[in-house]
Amino acid sequence: MAKREIITIDEEKCNGCGNCIPGCPEGALQIIDNKARLVSDLFCDGLGACIGDCPEGAISVIEREAEPYDEIKVIKNIVKQGDNVIKAHLEHLKNHGETGFLKQATDYLEENGIENPLETLEDDGDKLPCGCPGSSVRDMRDDKEEAEEDPGTSQKSELKQWPVQIHLVPTNAPYFNGADLLIAADCVPFAYGDFHRDLLKGKILLIGCPKLDDAGFYKEKITDIFKNNDIKSVTVARMEVPCCFGLVNLVNTALTESGKNIPLKEIMIKISGEAEEQA
Repeated sequence: MAKREIITIDEEKCNGCGNCIPGCPEGALQIIDNKARLVSDLFCDGLGACIGDCPEGAISVIEREAEPYDEIKVIKNIVKQGDNVIKAHLEHLKNHGETGFLKQATDYLEENGIENPLETLEDDGDKLPCGCPGSSVRDMRDDKEEAEEDPGTSQKSELKQWPVQIHLVPTNAPYFNGADLLIAADCVPFAYGDFHRDLLKGKILLIGCPKLDDAGFYKEKITDIFKNNDIKSVTVARMEVPCCFGLVNLVNTALTESGKNIPLKEIMIKISGEAEEQA
């Protein structure tokens, strides 16, 4: 089993009201012995749509060892529940940016001659059903038109996705496939003035601090990202201070453990602001 994000239920807080059950069209939750229970890792997508429906704050998302989420098993179960549940499930995937799972679900419906009740897949905003817009997955690669830079204008942002923090980004986010990945220490954008133009442009970004954060967690999560996606290249941008070199070590370890042969480039940023590519 691999580590992935999945919900957990605080039994002391849960009063068995059942408000969370309709919020989980996937069927991962049931009321058993007057408490909400997660009945299947296979059915829980870890996106937390049920969190906003719990009046007691008993549901949260954690990262732990769990069976991989299986969209085909989920959609087979959902079809039995009717059009409204199918629509709720498809909207749930759409609103969380889970385009890969959404395609699996809609392909299954088409292959089995089942009408797709979701009339449009157009993005209708950032807010999620779970009430957590700050961690909503956003793929912005097509949002920004390429244009020649005018020296007299402010530099445009080259950020193409959200979230960017290693703790928050889903390991199966759609923008990872075919990506050139930039893994940057979180001090780098402040020290290097041309970060967006020279380092971030054309890349998908992950940021973190190897000294203050859990480096072991970072290593495991980055390993999963390498394993589960077709990453074209990796650039590690770190500060010149010795503690920041840990970012390079954990990325190298993640590459080794993933079994992938991905081109890796290291760039060191000096406190004075200059960038040096490392051999």
